[in-house]
Amino acid sequence: MSKFLSKNYLGLKPYTPGEQPKDIRYIKLNTNESPFPPSKKTISFGKKALKKLNLYSDPEMRYLRDKAQEVFNIDKDEIMFTNGSDEILNFAFACYGDKGVAYPQISYGFYTVFASLYNLDKTEIPLKEDFSIDYKDYLNLNKLIVIANPNAPTGIIMPLWQIEEIVKNNDSVVVIDEAYIDFGGESAISLVKKYKNLIVTQTFSKSRSLAGARLGFGVADKELIKDLNTMRYSTNPYNVNSTTLAMGFGALEDNNYYLNNCKTIIANRDYLTKKLQELGFLVLPSKANFVFAKTDKIGGEELYLKLKSKGVLVRHFTTDSIKEYNRITIGTKKQLDILLNCIKQILGETL
Repeated sequence: MSKFLSKNYLGLKPYTPGEQPKDIRYIKLNTNESPFPPSKKTISFGKKALKKLNLYSDPEMRYLRDKAQEVFNIDKDEIMFTNGSDEILNFAFACYGDKGVAYPQISYGFYTVFASLYNLDKTEIPLKEDFSIDYKDYLNLNKLIVIANPNAPTGIIMPLWQIEEIVKNNDSVVVIDEAYIDFGGESAISLVKKYKNLIVTQTFSKSRSLAGARLGFGVADKELIKDLNTMRYSTNPYNVNSTTLAMGFGALEDNNYYLNNCKTIIANRDYLTKKLQELGFLVLPSKANFVFAKTDKIGGEELYLKLKSKGVLVRHFTTDSIKEYNRITIGTKKQLDILLNCIKQILGETL
């Protein structure tokens, strides 16, 4: 760090993204991307937008919000789009964290980064022994609450009634981060019209194959959306580029294509879970596009490194309570069979 850096950020530890190697020989099962490309319709909308890149994108994102109103059965004033869902999470921490923030101790790593960035009083709440979230730990906290549902990296989901208990028992904003909700969960968007303190965030990166386009959104009461838009217009009103807006519209137009891909990923997740269990792995019950698994036959880091040496990338975390686990993104059936064959080879080598 340079000598010019503000003292406010000297201790800031940035988020560590998953490996994005340039070596194309790797099978990437480490960053929860979709194994399927965007639909042809999605791509065609993006290509049309390229012809108008001399113009600024629409800061109000009107046609995308109109489409989202139709798809998600909400009012267009109850949604805003951002540069990935990380951006709206950032805005939420900035807008509502002055009384402190609470989130699970094991969860998406950016929560701690945002809390530190804004110097917020943070409460990191331990998970239960089975790695699930105890909703009772989040009642009557009356500070900003942020919960990934399904949680990451565990993949475990909370039922909607527990989410509702948290929302109605706090006089503060509750953010439910639903990056993985399309892989078998029930969205809390249905609760937005009932509660004025709920923000539900989602992303096009996972279930809609647009990780590289960077598009996320939040659904909330229109007054909360006004708050978040104040933050957006105070930083970058053109935060979503024209091509991404167009591809987002195309993705919602072709929604069935992506829903069918989700069904395939769910089936592949069940297949991988069963095969890993047959190999002696403990696999947490996942409703995401990944599984979190460990075995007592080999350490988590050793398995990660040996898989990498064989051309398969998974995600390993060094936190003590989860260091024996690896998070494995659900790929195509072919990719998963290669993974499983590599694991069998590695386990055979360790015997």
